[in-house]
Amino acid sequence: MALSGFFSRLKEGLSRSTQKLSSGITAVFTKRKLDDEALEELEELLIAADLGPKAAAKVIASFRRTRFGKEVTDEEIKSALAEEITKILDPVARPLVIDPAHAPHVVLMVGVNGTGKTTTIGKLSQFYRDQGLRPMLVAGDTFRAAAVEQLQIWGERTGAPVVTGKQDGDAAGLAYGALERAKQEGIDVLLVDTAGRLHNKSALMDELAKIIRVIRKLDPSAPHSIVLTLDATTGQNAINQVQVFRDLVQVDGLVVTKLDGSARGGIVVALAEEFGLPVHAVGVGEKVGDLRPFVASEFAGGLVGTVAEAV
Repeated sequence: MALSGFFSRLKEGLSRSTQKLSSGITAVFTKRKLDDEALEELEELLIAADLGPKAAAKVIASFRRTRFGKEVTDEEIKSALAEEITKILDPVARPLVIDPAHAPHVVLMVGVNGTGKTTTIGKLSQFYRDQGLRPMLVAGDTFRAAAVEQLQIWGERTGAPVVTGKQDGDAAGLAYGALERAKQEGIDVLLVDTAGRLHNKSALMDELAKIIRVIRKLDPSAPHSIVLTLDATTGQNAINQVQVFRDLVQVDGLVVTKLDGSARGGIVVALAEEFGLPVHAVGVGEKVGDLRPFVASEFAGGLVGTVAEAV
């Protein structure tokens, strides 16, 4: 998918979030003085739009310094808000770069079941294929037959080999064998799916720790990236998921999915302010091209409703 096409999908995907925030701003600001009352109402709007209290407070503090007491329109507020959100998001807008020094670069994908983790792996496979790299996929969620089948479909779709094992089999052993094979076949990036059963955190922690421990017998530097997939529709619950997985493993970055089905796109801002973890990519649909590297200014403009496509 061309970047312009994805930009349109991003705007469309964020439309529910935009409508929620934009209509609130318009209701509050129609040539109105930016006084304490207006700032308080704006802060409430930002929190209601899932930007979170920390990010909302930062934006309001900036407005208080630069615009307090001035008469402003809703469009001026939207434009200024997009700038402030971009400042928060810019430091975390970092793509998942595959290091050619590793052969292969091992990416451990983690996340709660249902967040789009397996689909994200398939989309990343295509993304790296388009860059001329050779990906391999590992069906490490051996407890869910549907996840294995889904990954096999993505492998066929993207032309990437898929390593599978026995139902309920040892995910660590599977990952070890896949890494051996990837080294032999000159694979550039090994994308490892994992289980995401949070109802038993100790079992999940043990499994993830074992996968990491076992693959390090082959490559002491692996995994080279641990990426957490989050579902935007869960809103503030995404904060809890990051906290849980950071307790389990050293999460290096995030992928936020399902922005097309959510009025809670502001959660990306809350995540950036709360954790400062790189947001590698965002997803706005089920198609292979519906996952793209995260661009702060585009997202901020799309969220607030002041979008102007980046050149």
